[in-house]
Amino acid sequence: MSVNLILEFELWPGQEFVLEIEEILCQKRSKYQDILIFKSKTYGNVLVLDNCIQCTERDEFAYQEMAAFLPLLAHPEPKRVLIIGGGDGGVIREVVKHPQVEEVILCEIDQDVIDLSKKYLPEMAKGFASPKVTVIISDGCEYLKQHANEFDVIITDSSDPDGPAEGLFEKSFYSLMKSALKQPSGVICCQGECIWLDLPLIRKLMTIGRQLFPSVAYANVFTPTYPCGALGFIVCSLNKDAKLNEPVNIDIADQLDAKYYTADIHRACFALPAFVRKEIDAKNT
Repeated sequence: MSVNLILEFELWPGQEFVLEIEEILCQKRSKYQDILIFKSKTYGNVLVLDNCIQCTERDEFAYQEMAAFLPLLAHPEPKRVLIIGGGDGGVIREVVKHPQVEEVILCEIDQDVIDLSKKYLPEMAKGFASPKVTVIISDGCEYLKQHANEFDVIITDSSDPDGPAEGLFEKSFYSLMKSALKQPSGVICCQGECIWLDLPLIRKLMTIGRQLFPSVAYANVFTPTYPCGALGFIVCSLNKDAKLNEPVNIDIADQLDAKYYTADIHRACFALPAFVRKEIDAKNT
């Protein structure tokens, strides 16, 4: 029997990930990247950018909830939130659940990702309808340069470090995020790649974070369709006394209507394997 498959391998040396395709829903080249959306046999609709899976309907909530709630629950009162990237709308959907959040700015470079997600990933994109949300179509770096000291929390929901997201993994970008935070408790959360494949890059990003912020931690999250089933986040706070591995408000943590996130998961995701801890804590020479 002939079966349609998608193979993802360019960013995973020596490995492949395979999903069975039932139907191609959309395939186009935007101004910035190749976009593919297909209906899979077992993972629902799938968004692929530049041949790299971004999300599937089956497991997207794990990434979206952790990207949103780790930084929001690390801040005592996160009223104003900036999301850079995240045009599929999943992180927005979770951020607006937090009762203290009053305003969310989404800065996405590619309008096509937003439009196609609304059409083919409506359960993720429903957060765009919230009155708390404003969408800005712009480069994240350029937007940050114009908005110093404005945000309680900044979340970077980026693709991998090539193509339009390449600049989001550099020290200059982390510096811009820091300057856009409000004192004294501003928090950032950035996509932190995979502990099984990207330890040198993770170490670099952790070093950058520690050079700029007094409190920095790495969280590991399990999501089947990401490389090796794992993707991490780098969480940084301007508050030197921040306990990033502990939700600051347990009552809110328990009221978020989450599928993946819990206060216990929040604590547990910062407990890292010995080989990871050794690498990211090693003194750079």
